[in-house]
Amino acid sequence: MTIKVRIGDIRIGREETASVLESLAEGQLSEGRKTKEFEKLWARYIGTKHCVALNSGSSALLAGLHALIHDVRRPKVRPGCRVITSPVTYVATSNAVVLAGMEPVYVDIDSRTFTLDINQVEDVLRRDRKGHALLLPVHLMGYVNDMDALNDLARRYDLAVFEDAAQAHGSLYKGRRAGSLSDLAEYSFYIAHNIQVGEMGAVVTDDEALCRLIRRIKANGRLCDCRVCRRSAGKCPHRGAAFDPRFTHDLIGFNFKTAELHAAIAIPQVGRADAIIRARQHNVRALNAKLEPYAEIFQLPVYSEEVSYLAYPLVIRDPRWSREKIMTALERAGVETRPLFGCIPTQQPAYRSLQQRYEGRLPRADFAGKNGFYIGCHQYLGRADLDCVEEAFRNLVRKGP
Repeated sequence: MTIKVRIGDIRIGREETASVLESLAEGQLSEGRKTKEFEKLWARYIGTKHCVALNSGSSALLAGLHALIHDVRRPKVRPGCRVITSPVTYVATSNAVVLAGMEPVYVDIDSRTFTLDINQVEDVLRRDRKGHALLLPVHLMGYVNDMDALNDLARRYDLAVFEDAAQAHGSLYKGRRAGSLSDLAEYSFYIAHNIQVGEMGAVVTDDEALCRLIRRIKANGRLCDCRVCRRSAGKCPHRGAAFDPRFTHDLIGFNFKTAELHAAIAIPQVGRADAIIRARQHNVRALNAKLEPYAEIFQLPVYSEEVSYLAYPLVIRDPRWSREKIMTALERAGVETRPLFGCIPTQQPAYRSLQQRYEGRLPRADFAGKNGFYIGCHQYLGRADLDCVEEAFRNLVRKGP
């Protein structure tokens, strides 16, 4: 079995190679000039004042949550508080909530865009407004949540809002980019994502205090929060003090610093971000046209020029069809597949303790978790690849369930 159409792919071109070689020539492997350049470029692209690079999207989530906990302006955000979030996403979102000592609270999703059901969010808050402190919407597959509605609820109930934009690089909401619509947002630059580095994450925000907290938390909670260390030039703001701020820690933090080479690979791609998004949109539109004859069997993705597509998600509508058989047949035909993320409280073994509490309460999330899967739509796919997908589905349907 030879995979022809992959979920994600990466091509290291001349720009990426030159950028990496520059870092190697400078002898810089830990965070340095390239990391700072990436942070500046990504903040500008998203439309925020600040960006902090971290070693993964999971780290970005955890550092962002801990920054909110340490922010004295947000006394409601603390260990033990409740966080309303999505049940259908990669498990890192829920893991970060739990590892920060908080309680995830799940509401059902929109079946077409996998975004939070706003009416259910409001119902949860209306029933118990005291314990909830944070909204953590997930822009799954690039589809942006109704941020106006969520921000309105946040104002009414005094909640912080943290966007999980890991899969929504460059997606738009009423002309603004995902990640610029809340108190802070995180991104992942994993290999299959639209900006492809391998392992790196980032948090963006307009809030300087949160930015400084995240810089400290990602460096084991050290007192130093300067964007660029100027101690060797005699310009440290703590010069003359009886302590070294690089080795004085007043917060309990993590080692979430990123590698300079990852930032070096990312920088050229930021400059091509819009072209990458357009190519993925073209492939989604083409695949929708090719697979439209099978729309009674599969729910095809909603197409929008505002969506930066991570992948091409499908949900099986016809109960006669088995997801496992479909995915096996597609892979045999050379089309790589992944199951859509299972409904966390009812389908993920790590969260089995929540299964009874949520049984029957998240029907759309349960359905998507059991019947959803996705294939690639990345920018390196050509006409022959799209034809391969079309042929694989045609042969699959011809054989029947």
